[in-house]
Amino acid sequence: MFTGIIEELGRVERIDRSPDAARFTIHAPLAVADARHGDSISVSGVCLTVVDRTDETFTADVMAETLRMSTLSAAVEGSPVNVERAALVGGRLGGHIVQGHIDGTSILLTVVPGDAWRVLRFSLSRELAPLVTSKGSIAVDGVSLTVSNISPASEVDQWFEVSLIPETLAATTLGARTVGEHVNIETDILARHVERMLALAAAESTRSAA
Repeated sequence: MFTGIIEELGRVERIDRSPDAARFTIHAPLAVADARHGDSISVSGVCLTVVDRTDETFTADVMAETLRMSTLSAAVEGSPVNVERAALVGGRLGGHIVQGHIDGTSILLTVVPGDAWRVLRFSLSRELAPLVTSKGSIAVDGVSLTVSNISPASEVDQWFEVSLIPETLAATTLGARTVGEHVNIETDILARHVERMLALAAAESTRSAA
């Protein structure tokens, strides 16, 4: 479990690919300072398990399904990544509950600079649109953010916006994102549970009426 508060900017140091998986070595000195074999570390929003480590790097295996659903499939050696260690029990929850189990990717559509912030608009699939609400929480590349605006439900092409303060722009990879790039998206776990409950209730109602 994570909070979406990024601890450091890491770097992909090595990628060893196979037909149905890949082994990533990530340079992240802070994250490995107290890491042990089997620990979970979030890499740009994707929960990975430490299988090996040095004083400055850790290695994790990434399965085909994770590669298919995330931006890790397009990562290259040298790519910057957002890194966060698993949350400590009893610590402060500075962001929101982030599992590291992403729902897929979105495309950065527009970037609008402001005096002290930057507004980023991302695409949103019709499948995920019901799970995103204005002023709700969302994780973008593992960063806990508040949705500042969403598209009207009537629009065919759905989107959402986040407003980033200078600290977020400087401390995460989002500050360097450009239009057309893909990011990893994780919707709020509470919204996912509500969606599932409503779907089951509707199915039960249909069976009862039959």
